[in-house]
Amino acid sequence: MKRALLSVSNKEGIVDFARALEQLGFEIVSTGGTYQTLLEAGVKVLKVSDLTGFPEILDGRVKTLHPKVHGGILARRTDNHLQQLQDNDIDTIDLVCVNLYPFRETVRKEGVSLEEAIENIDIGGPTMIRSAAKNYQDVVVVVKPELYGSVLTALQEQGELAQDQRLKLALEAFSHTAAYDAMITAYLSQVTGSIFNDNYVLAGEKVYELRYGENPHQKACFYRNMTPGLGLPDAQQLNGKELSYNNIIDVQAAWALVKEFSDPACVIIKHTNPCGTAVAPELDQAYDLAFAADPKSAYGGIIAFNRPVDPKTAEKAAGPFMEAIIAPGYDDTALAVFQAKKNLRVLQLPIKDQQDMQLKTVEGGFVLQDPDLDSIGAEDLKVATDTAPSPEQIKDLLFAWKVVKHVKSNAIVVAKDQITLGVGAGQMNRVGSAAIAMEQGKEKCQGAVMASDAFFPFKDTVELAARYGIKAIIQPGGSIRDQESIDECNRHGIAMVFTGLRHFKH
Repeated sequence: MKRALLSVSNKEGIVDFARALEQLGFEIVSTGGTYQTLLEAGVKVLKVSDLTGFPEILDGRVKTLHPKVHGGILARRTDNHLQQLQDNDIDTIDLVCVNLYPFRETVRKEGVSLEEAIENIDIGGPTMIRSAAKNYQDVVVVVKPELYGSVLTALQEQGELAQDQRLKLALEAFSHTAAYDAMITAYLSQVTGSIFNDNYVLAGEKVYELRYGENPHQKACFYRNMTPGLGLPDAQQLNGKELSYNNIIDVQAAWALVKEFSDPACVIIKHTNPCGTAVAPELDQAYDLAFAADPKSAYGGIIAFNRPVDPKTAEKAAGPFMEAIIAPGYDDTALAVFQAKKNLRVLQLPIKDQQDMQLKTVEGGFVLQDPDLDSIGAEDLKVATDTAPSPEQIKDLLFAWKVVKHVKSNAIVVAKDQITLGVGAGQMNRVGSAAIAMEQGKEKCQGAVMASDAFFPFKDTVELAARYGIKAIIQPGGSIRDQESIDECNRHGIAMVFTGLRHFKH
């Protein structure tokens, strides 16, 4: 008779799995809650403590850490190892089915204490999984309910699992414990405030495979962070096809920007840059203004709202072709309007302040930074020119400053009445970005404000702004030629304020 050790936190399907193993001639051994579940279901099951001859101790902290467990798992089926088992009265364990304490679910709870989190760090489970995975040639290791079916099919049809299937199960097992350790590391890093540790561990859980990546010849997959918190992978999709790779990147860009505003706001994104952003007293007005800012670029874009969408807004937003819409909620009637367009992806996600660490890969490694969350208020602005901005201009300057933070560098944003009029993104020189933004705004630039994500290396951007009628500028300051730009502003009666804060976005 073969022996299977079953000890799971997620008990989905475990009774049926155990019954099937029992029918295949396996003796079932189990612990704690799993033992009780199987016993109550009528499965013949042996307690691990009866196997080891040693009780569970330390409030369950020590249950399976025993030679009769790990000797049975780790022994190779060679004469030498089998003889050692016989000498020590140990039987082999041929299948290990284990998944771990719900650490992620625990630390996601509001107000969870460090003590509670620590008690949900599994020790025996990962040890058994790793033992079984190391000895995959002789032991089957199963860590997910989704794997039960394929394991049973192989056992029922062939009497055993092929080595390639065993190796894949071992990979799943090591991935499972690695992700678990990554969750614990991330949580303790948050608790201790230790961000840049000597080793950075990143783990993800597959959400779904994508049809392709940035381009059709690239493979791609969507993953969810294993750390606590809500983000785009947790968004509820209420309509439309699965998100594509480019959809995911663009939706994130739209969501990050729209969360900057406390008043009703709408953001329309195209290729990660905002082609229209507006704040207004009503959500439908914000949409109208954002769309009108650049209707040509908005076609096929991503819309983000920072308020639940009402029917009036939905009727307007459902008009042009768009790839996706994301908002914190939808009126039932509004949702029905969107659902009439079967291909429109509609996402719902609560607005949270949380921002993840930002990671970009390079050949052979990656760079990591904390998110650009610094913000400023009117009190932080340093007036550098003879002319000071009016209260209304300050309001527009701060609006434009929030938007320019989310535009690819070099970045210039022209705005008025909390509406973007022109956006210049990603040019190799700053005056080039300014030319694009102001050409887009044309005559609307008269009396508008301009934001720059970094300082002006020369006065040429100010000269261009003056020709278009810009009346106030916000920029970090800090150039060795700042005075030239200040003097040029003074020549034209333009107010300019320094933030002392740069917002590069590469």
